[in-house]
Amino acid sequence: MCCTEEAHAAPILEIFNEAIANSTAIYEYAPRTARTIAEWFAGKRDGGQPVIGLVDAAGRLVGFGTYGTFRARPAYKYTVEHSLYVHKDWRGRGLGTQILRELIGLARRDDVHVMIGGIDAANRASIALHERLGFRLAGTIKESGFKFGRWLDLAFYDLILDTPRQPIDG
Repeated sequence: MCCTEEAHAAPILEIFNEAIANSTAIYEYAPRTARTIAEWFAGKRDGGQPVIGLVDAAGRLVGFGTYGTFRARPAYKYTVEHSLYVHKDWRGRGLGTQILRELIGLARRDDVHVMIGGIDAANRASIALHERLGFRLAGTIKESGFKFGRWLDLAFYDLILDTPRQPIDG
């Protein structure tokens, strides 16, 4: 399902802020605000980048994913960096797999060639998820983050897709 700012900004904010406060899934210190989420959605809309989610039986958002620009140089136009987050009460139920599979399908639709995930190297669950779906370790940047009083290693996982069929320069 496609997420909209009107319907999903508040639960996305809640999921982001729980991850910021309690995990190394996102290398941030300060909670995001309604304004930063509005700016985030505006950037996604302006860039034509998907924001997808899963809802429970009551219609509450329980996980979401997106992808966007990897590096802002033209030759990287076929490469995206993705992220996905699952509400703390819904982890371990396969939702991450569903979201990532959908992102992979959207990337193929959008003629992406490489998907990149930056994952805290100690996040075994996320690494296992990515490896199950064909991602491979591309490299690790040691001690590139510092959070919760310790250095964090950032592992980059990539998935090479069979798209686009006819890439072009420019």
